[in-house]
Amino acid sequence: MSLTAEQQAEIARSRSETRETRRVVAEGLEARLYEAVPVLDHGFVRVIDYMGDDAAIVQAARVSYGQGTKAARDDAGLIRYLMRHWHSTPFEMCEIKLHVKLPVFVARQWIRHRTANVNEYSARYSILDREFYIPAPENLAAQSTVNNQGRGAVLEGAEAAEVLRILKEDSTRAYDHYEAMLAQDDQQGLARELARMNLPANIYTQWYWKIDLHNLMHFLRLRADAHAQYEIRVYAEAICELVKAWVPAAYAAFEDYRLGAVQFSGPGMACLRRMLAGETVTQETSGMSKGEWREFEAALKG
Repeated sequence: MSLTAEQQAEIARSRSETRETRRVVAEGLEARLYEAVPVLDHGFVRVIDYMGDDAAIVQAARVSYGQGTKAARDDAGLIRYLMRHWHSTPFEMCEIKLHVKLPVFVARQWIRHRTANVNEYSARYSILDREFYIPAPENLAAQSTVNNQGRGAVLEGAEAAEVLRILKEDSTRAYDHYEAMLAQDDQQGLARELARMNLPANIYTQWYWKIDLHNLMHFLRLRADAHAQYEIRVYAEAICELVKAWVPAAYAAFEDYRLGAVQFSGPGMACLRRMLAGETVTQETSGMSKGEWREFEAALKG
């Protein structure tokens, strides 16, 4: 992670300040506020602000369901009930704002989640830093032979070394040309909004990203999954730790009913019932396609 001495001093200054407030605070997240959590080679995630805690979820739910719920369930039990039955609006009462530094190609995948408020660093106004994501050797992999959007075996030896050489040289050359095109010395220079088009997708960008807890958990369910692309998954995993500190009861329910759970289709449930009854079921007798059957088997194996 690349933070300048000035940036580190600003973070330390922010973390040293305390203020009186009548707002509810989540003590676990207060301890992590403004802290830069390293991700990848130059990236990070920081919590800038948040609203609400586990109690805010319960408060919203009891407004919805009436006071009778309070005697029937404790707070954690109610949160688990809400999660189990997909009652989403109480979780929308909590929000979090993150400062994220990430490669552009990860940002383009991330921005597909259109339920957040985003403000990205402007390369029309400012000059981007010379920072590129270069994968660690263990994360260089060939194309999967069974999944068109996934990875297969890890590249090794001379082939891996050549890929790393190309990535580093291309990134350096592109940034050298970017700098050369900008206004400097006696040349008029190309506008920044045009010069940036020559930069590769592994250059780092930054943004502020604000989202409510319900939509954040949807993001995490997809991006913290083992099948998600490694480069976005590590960001999701870092955010999971922050959410655990923020709303521990909600996160525990999320782990049990979303992250650690699987969903079966109607044909899948029918096959499960047949199996539990002692019948041998194959892909040919399941009524599922080969792809569906492969996913069904993978879900059973865990």
